[in-house]
Amino acid sequence: MADHFFTNQLINETSPYLLQHAHNPVDWYAWNERTLEKAQTENKMILVSIGYSACHWCHVMEHESFENEEVARLMNEHFICIKVDREERPDVDQVYMDAVQLISGRGGWPLNCFALPDGRPFWGGTYFPREQWMEILKNIVLIYKKEKDKLQQQAEEITNGIKKNYFLASETVEKHISKEDINSMVQTFSSRFDRTEGGIRGAPKFPMPNNYLFLLRYYARSKDPDILKQIELTLDKMAAGGIYDQIGGGFARYSVDDRWHVPHFEKMLYDNAQLVSLYAEAYKLTKKESYRQVVEETLEFIQRELTSPEGSFYSALDADSEGEEGKFYVWTKQEIDEICVEDAGMISDYFGIDEAAYWEEGNNVPVRAKSISKLEEKYNKPKDEVTKILEKNKKKLLKRRSERVRPGLDDKILTSWNALMLKGYVDAFEATGNKEYLNIAGMNGQFMLENLSKSDGGLFHNHKKGKSTINGFLEDYAFVIEAFISLYSSTGEEKWLNEAKRLMDYTISHFYESEWGLFYFTPHENTDLVTRKFEVTDGVIPASNSSISNSLFILGLLFENHTYQQIAEKMLSKVKDNLEKYPTAFSNWGILAMNLAWPFYSVVVCGSESEKLIQQFRVYFLPYIFKVFSVTPGDIPILKNRFVKNKTLIYVCTGSECKQPVDKVENALYQISG
Repeated sequence: MADHFFTNQLINETSPYLLQHAHNPVDWYAWNERTLEKAQTENKMILVSIGYSACHWCHVMEHESFENEEVARLMNEHFICIKVDREERPDVDQVYMDAVQLISGRGGWPLNCFALPDGRPFWGGTYFPREQWMEILKNIVLIYKKEKDKLQQQAEEITNGIKKNYFLASETVEKHISKEDINSMVQTFSSRFDRTEGGIRGAPKFPMPNNYLFLLRYYARSKDPDILKQIELTLDKMAAGGIYDQIGGGFARYSVDDRWHVPHFEKMLYDNAQLVSLYAEAYKLTKKESYRQVVEETLEFIQRELTSPEGSFYSALDADSEGEEGKFYVWTKQEIDEICVEDAGMISDYFGIDEAAYWEEGNNVPVRAKSISKLEEKYNKPKDEVTKILEKNKKKLLKRRSERVRPGLDDKILTSWNALMLKGYVDAFEATGNKEYLNIAGMNGQFMLENLSKSDGGLFHNHKKGKSTINGFLEDYAFVIEAFISLYSSTGEEKWLNEAKRLMDYTISHFYESEWGLFYFTPHENTDLVTRKFEVTDGVIPASNSSISNSLFILGLLFENHTYQQIAEKMLSKVKDNLEKYPTAFSNWGILAMNLAWPFYSVVVCGSESEKLIQQFRVYFLPYIFKVFSVTPGDIPILKNRFVKNKTLIYVCTGSECKQPVDKVENALYQISG
């Protein structure tokens, strides 16, 4: 092991991001009660610096400033310097990101926020070059010495701003959701479509999978061909672009341009998990083989590069390798010619080498530039032969790429992201029928039960090297509950549904604020932040409140629990006024709104042949039904009094009303469509 001239408190942490900074000359501390007490005892300002291991500009600022001894002396003398992995502590990130956005009107990572000794923020920003950073440090030290009152006043104003819930209705009157509300929401959404490249107009372009899961459900209800056209355009363009790894599968976090070409090369578990779900559902609807290919290749990437031996999932791959962003993923024409030899012309055409794929300095980010049919025509070869040539050479390129210096792996395990990936595997099984996907999902669920559960029945947020140290946040409970519900629907194993209900009851006890009718992001026992937040806006990951509201709706149906459904409806009423104004930020709420505005069906299949019958339902894209099957009498309320000896029956229900039981899937489908 190499000797290090400096070692700070981060050496005791497990987060790869924090460990990256453990040998900086900056005297970094982790966010914890001891550190916060130290700031108050020494009456020193706090510098909260937040990032994550796959963040390119975080690495740049570390190299320029945090590895510099002169900068470190200035920071150490005047500040308690706290490094935060935003993925481990999304609660800390929320508070100080809100502060920086109030101060500057924008945010991002690295996030650097200055606070008083009691943690109240008064100024901040994102990336700063070294000279500018040093000037900022000196100016803040000077103001703190001469105009402390001014900083305290500023901190008070910013803290009050953070505490405000700008997207929430203050009144508690429940508001009825209508189909017209949903139609208006979609109209606003449609006005922002990029009808050439897909997605929302402009750059950078983020996949935002929940937006399109919402639109898929809207299409299933409305049959509006324009909506389906926009969904397919977006999915086709993403799958053909450089944001999708054409050689190894999986998606990068976003595209820096407006045509999905050049990505910010980091690969995050949460993006790929949700995009598997999205493409799986789109495949069920359209039967486009290209969507199935994306699902299968992305899961091959997950299995190859982000899966632990225990059946859990790692967090991310870095954007950089050998100090350069994207170096691992780009190709020169010379490399393609050398590796693909006699097929180099076709491969270059397919991937757009030195044409559509060209990026900079001779490097290409491969895209799908030509269709297989065009390659058939140009090279006078049948489709099967063209496909074999492409697959053979993709394997060659992947093998050669595996010999390069790999991007850094963030191997921490996050409960919430694992739950998203679990659900992705379940959705992939539902779309393709590949039972191996369901087995992997079940293994991951078992890993969570055994390694991420607390002694009091709650969840941990993180896991690394056998240690789980951080209390779970609302996102952990919300996504695990959702994942376990989906696992129950696909396996028929009641233990998953019972775990989901148990976790829901725990969440209501530890996170729910009845006065607001919403769930706090942090549990009642967490007291280390200047305020507690309600997370309500859907972003690259759905808001934890919108996720849990959807699960309350489903659990309410399955357990005939009216309290669950009342909480879900009250939650939706708090954000209803935002649906039309900000549809992309409330799309997961829109799914709940649709389920309330239109009929939503539970389809219960009971009897010895139930698994065979439920498989027939999987052929259809029916996002407005929840499937339950059981080969034996079950204990949950929705299964009670459903079994008839020597028969397998299908019950189609809306709420507490059920239609006449039938024994054929086509008859049940008729009841749903009627």
